[in-house]
Amino acid sequence: MNDRDTTLQQLKERMADFVRERDWEQYHTPKNLSMSIAIEAAELMEHFQWLTVEASKRLPVEALADIGEELADIVIYSLSLANTLQLDLAETVSRKMDKNIRKYPSEKVRGKAHKYTWYQENE
Repeated sequence: MNDRDTTLQQLKERMADFVRERDWEQYHTPKNLSMSIAIEAAELMEHFQWLTVEASKRLPVEALADIGEELADIVIYSLSLANTLQLDLAETVSRKMDKNIRKYPSEKVRGKAHKYTWYQENE
């Protein structure tokens, strides 16, 4: 499997099969899954906690493998949460990107990193 040839639907189905085969639906509640995503995000942050900005851009191969696993855990739990809530992730991401495009118009925000409210207040 790779990004180019694998659909979100295929990943969601693989996750659903994994959960179903273990009878874990009872544990995969929105509350538990959202907490698991936050926990995995914290584990991802641990890899960068004491690095400089420059060091975070030049990671050794071993670190990238560990970081990739933490990122995969976040995606895995996200897929399971989408399954549990019956969300179409592609549609949801697309709608969110449309919203972000409106909130952060490129002609106003290029090269800046403020929250969208800053741009509204400083027009």
